[in-house]
Amino acid sequence: MSLPPEKASELKQLIHQQLSKMDVHGRIREILAETIREELAPDQQHLSTEDLIKALRRRGIIDDVMKELNFVTDSVEQELPSSPKQPICFDRQSTLKKSDGTRMADSTTMLSISDPIHMVLIKTDIFGETTLVASYFLEWRSVLGSENGVTSLTVELMGVGTESKVSVGILNIKLEMYPPLNQTLSQEVVNTQLALERQKTAEKERLFLVYAKQWWREYLQIRPSHNSRLVKIFAQDENGINRPVCSYVKPLRAGRLLDTPRQAARFVNVLGYERAPVIGGGGKQEQWCTLLAFLCRSKGDCEDHANLLCSLLLGYGLEAFVCVGTKAKGVPHAWVMTCGTDGTITFWESLTGHRYIHKPTNPDEPPVAEQPKPLYPYRTIGCVFNHQMFLGNCQPSDAVETCVFDLNDESKWKPMSEEAIKSVCAPGATTSLPPFPPLCASTIDASVTSNEIEMQLRLLVSEHRKDLGLTTVWEDQLSYLLSPALASYEFERTTSISAGNEEFQDAIRRAVPDGHTFKGFPIHFVYRNARRAFATCLRSPFCEEIICCRGDQVRLAVRVRVFTYPESACAVWIMFACKYRSVL
Repeated sequence: MSLPPEKASELKQLIHQQLSKMDVHGRIREILAETIREELAPDQQHLSTEDLIKALRRRGIIDDVMKELNFVTDSVEQELPSSPKQPICFDRQSTLKKSDGTRMADSTTMLSISDPIHMVLIKTDIFGETTLVASYFLEWRSVLGSENGVTSLTVELMGVGTESKVSVGILNIKLEMYPPLNQTLSQEVVNTQLALERQKTAEKERLFLVYAKQWWREYLQIRPSHNSRLVKIFAQDENGINRPVCSYVKPLRAGRLLDTPRQAARFVNVLGYERAPVIGGGGKQEQWCTLLAFLCRSKGDCEDHANLLCSLLLGYGLEAFVCVGTKAKGVPHAWVMTCGTDGTITFWESLTGHRYIHKPTNPDEPPVAEQPKPLYPYRTIGCVFNHQMFLGNCQPSDAVETCVFDLNDESKWKPMSEEAIKSVCAPGATTSLPPFPPLCASTIDASVTSNEIEMQLRLLVSEHRKDLGLTTVWEDQLSYLLSPALASYEFERTTSISAGNEEFQDAIRRAVPDGHTFKGFPIHFVYRNARRAFATCLRSPFCEEIICCRGDQVRLAVRVRVFTYPESACAVWIMFACKYRSVL
């Protein structure tokens, strides 16, 4: 490409001004003299251009010059070849591109990024139990208007749930832009932008609330009994803020940490279950945790599990929805549903990892044969939703077993406007939650942790038997033979396929002599506290019978197998076993 003479002259003048401004000529002279003194032999005083360029690059001079030169392509006028071999494109949009790390976004571009920084504070006790203390959304853009790109903030952290109005402490924060911005904005510009966004957010929330009220009135006019159905449009987060339920779900990709949807269901299942604490009576406390808060504390209510599982299944490309309804005895519950391309409806219980195929029954048809009782525990369903859709069940009955899940039939499912949902829940909307960070790989060493828990359990069993006046003899080989069974149990929980049990039974038969009896008791936990697990095992009469076994030639065995999952979640399988000579 050749430049017109006037353009070439203008470019030369700009380069000359930039070089003079940075005193590049003086620095080159200094490096030239230094290079001749240090790097050339006394008998070699000739300095080639290549030697000079290497010296300049090594000292960062070339990089400094290129950083200061900004090339703008807002208007490009050039002659293209008459028959171009490849298309030529000019991108005039934002320079903030995640795939290109060669350019730093400018301050104006960064000002347009409205996502806050989500900070979660948890407390961990000596037993490894975590408690959510605070959840705070930090508006970081004040740093764009500070001198030198450095600012300090003081924020007050409030409690969560029923204590969301109670202060838990003060946090001092120092924010620094790195690398520093070439040009900072005035604080007035930053404050004006934030004020405009708050005004825009408030208007969007107001409009969505008006629409939601109108939608609810129309829903109640269909059938008066709809007033008693569990149609959940808003839910309070850990900070006591009402958010549309659709904002709690976002497609989430697990990278290489989880390989299949069923493995994702197992991961969600091993996260602990804990209902939100209630002060006094009056039923269940309302609290839906954001995804980050849920994973940081590694436990939550059924809604938290369902939201995470739905997000992961959406990430795997499935058409997934969170279902809100009831299970036995009218207890409110949430689970996940996927719709297959062939019309198959599958329920996923996020607390157990179980899957159920839904086959609706027609209550108007005469029964040809006795209908089998549904295997799933769900009784009624009020609504389903994901990150883009919200549908209320408007069928005559909200019983799950008779429900038809043709979500495109508006006579059975009343939809909300997808545009209305998008205005407050779409990525980038100022009212939506910030993008969720990628899942973290487990920091637990499965082999080391398995061995530690096993050694602790052996000590606890020996002490317990000693208190009963019994001696303890451990058989390492028998303990080792229990490993395939534990691996098989975990594989079955993940895939719903049983495999490897035949080999385990054959090995046990060979290890137990004639005239001896073998007993084994497997149990599963989602925590790594050996003393707590042992106390739970003793509450089982069958397990206590093994641990306190009396007889002739009693040999005991225990095997622990820890299976790790993202976010340091884990499934802990323990099997206690004994063999002894049968005495009549």
